[in-house]
Amino acid sequence: MTKAIPLLLLFSAPIQGAVFDVSAFGAKRDGKTLDRDAINQAVQAAAAAGGGTVYFPPGAYLTGSIRLRSNITLQFEPGATLEAASDPAAYDAAEPNPWTQFQDSGHSHWHNSLIWGEGIENIAIVGAGLISGKGLGRGDPRGAGDKAIALKLCRNVTLRDFSILNGGHFGILATGVDNLKIDTNRDGIDIDACRNVRISNTSVNSPNDDAIVLKASYALGSARPVEGLTIVNCLVSGYEIGSLLDGTYKRTVARAPDRDGPTGRIKIGTETDGDFRNITISNVVFDRSRGLALEAVDGAHIEDVAISNITMRDVSNAPIFIRLGSRQRAPEGAAIGAIRRVNISNLVAYDADPRYASIISGIPGHDVEDVKLSGIRILYRGGLTLDQVAKQPADIVNTFFFRAQGGIPPREPYDTPEREKEYPEPSMFGLLPAYGFFIRHARGIQLSDVGIGYMQEDRRPAFVLDDVKGIDFHHVKAQKASGVPSFVLTNVEDLSLDHCPPLPDTRLDKVAHREM
Repeated sequence: MTKAIPLLLLFSAPIQGAVFDVSAFGAKRDGKTLDRDAINQAVQAAAAAGGGTVYFPPGAYLTGSIRLRSNITLQFEPGATLEAASDPAAYDAAEPNPWTQFQDSGHSHWHNSLIWGEGIENIAIVGAGLISGKGLGRGDPRGAGDKAIALKLCRNVTLRDFSILNGGHFGILATGVDNLKIDTNRDGIDIDACRNVRISNTSVNSPNDDAIVLKASYALGSARPVEGLTIVNCLVSGYEIGSLLDGTYKRTVARAPDRDGPTGRIKIGTETDGDFRNITISNVVFDRSRGLALEAVDGAHIEDVAISNITMRDVSNAPIFIRLGSRQRAPEGAAIGAIRRVNISNLVAYDADPRYASIISGIPGHDVEDVKLSGIRILYRGGLTLDQVAKQPADIVNTFFFRAQGGIPPREPYDTPEREKEYPEPSMFGLLPAYGFFIRHARGIQLSDVGIGYMQEDRRPAFVLDDVKGIDFHHVKAQKASGVPSFVLTNVEDLSLDHCPPLPDTRLDKVAHREM
């Protein structure tokens, strides 16, 4: 989940304002006595004084719901552990939400959390302590606490230096929060309908779900956007739970609950009622995880996204997944969204799962637009063939999606299903006919200085393009097996190849089908 605190974080941050030591309010900090009431009394006393620091000396604090107030700092000393109680009675009840049907239940409730705040401002949780959420549940508002930290409609929030081990449904859920600064080591961050968020210097290990995920749900009763967000200098991974914290980095998790490989990635989606604008992701390491995912499936517009300086190793599905769909889990009448003006540069991926090429895919009549990829290096494991694509054996496709349908019937290798209304994952299409890039229903795509290859011979084309308008390849190199084309084109317009050996420079105005 989270790794050992770096040495520079072992010193607590300066205490701000008046100090309210939870021990003075009766906290036993023995890990056995419920300290919830003592902690909340300290918070209330600080709020009544106009604000201050609620101070946690070293010790184990068994607690249920802690209710944050404005102008409060929770300050953890090294050696302080906040332990989530397993008794459901220790937590506040999940508040009702009339819009629950438009997002997963975890996004619809905040009060049934270990630490929660609603409609407050100028708050901070800091210090080199540990939040241990072993007693937290997942996704059932009638059960125990659901999340480690939940914030709704808050302003000026700082989270720094602490760690989370086992964060429940989400380690951190921030919904409708403005000016949020996150700088810590923790597990599983959901940023939902927030503006002006900075996530930096954060290690997030989450083998069974996304590590850092941006969402724009309907949980607040409107489609509020995510905008002005930066993620920088982070690690995301899918190691065994707890092995980032203890430094063993175990790679024993073979599959997440959806039966795909370990998750632990950065993703935009899947709750996408509101738009996503002005987002920067830079200097991030992906290890033992799925790849980068941008998904708009409920009506959102994803626009003006810059992603750079990404390294990936042991990639458990598509290194790059850009998906525009029409699931439309949104109020009636929501239009299909859009993805446009996305730049991805300086990305290196090694040992990527061969079943899933990198994917850029819209749906018929709705293209992914204006995506630029530059400085990309991807090495796949390889070892597959087009015959396997046609047969689609059950041990290759993701049975989570297809078991109810009795498996996928045999099909032509290039006849990839649309599945435009389904939950977006690279495995939704089954085994792909391309080993490198599968691009469909897209326009205005540029690939520059891109190199792809495999570790074991793969007898599928490097690039499969279907219904693509305006695509440029410049200085693109792809490993290929003897007798296998590099490109398979179907319904492609305005294509150019420039310095893409061994192919000659090529310009095509329109082609119904061609292999090159």
